[in-house]
Amino acid sequence: MRKSLILLPLVLVATPALAKAPPQLPPELTDPATTQRLGNAMQALSNAFLNLRVGEVQAAMEGREATSQERNLTVRDVARRNDPDFDRHLQQHMAEVGPMMQQGMRAMNQTLPIVMNDLAHAQKTLERAIANLPDPTYPKR
Repeated sequence: MRKSLILLPLVLVATPALAKAPPQLPPELTDPATTQRLGNAMQALSNAFLNLRVGEVQAAMEGREATSQERNLTVRDVARRNDPDFDRHLQQHMAEVGPMMQQGMRAMNQTLPIVMNDLAHAQKTLERAIANLPDPTYPKR
């Protein structure tokens, strides 16, 4: 009895220390500089993709030989056919990507603790349900 009276205050004091900090994304992912670098990398990748030559592939799919003009046809050229201001629209879109990524990372950082808590609750519920399953090796009466 005395031991429990002595240990009870210690347990109550130690409980907050044992509580885990809510899970969060690493600071590298929430850093605006990282988002800027990712945006720059995405812009470089999109430019590389837009410079791919597709004229010969298009001609081959149509079952014919590509002309000399078609051999130099790029994805960018094909995109410009449908939108003469394609380059300007692409640049505007790429400028919007960085802030959207930052907003998404902030939202993810805010919801991650909630999701992790819900997953832990679901795991406990499943463990309880599994513990209550009848033992298949138990003899039937």
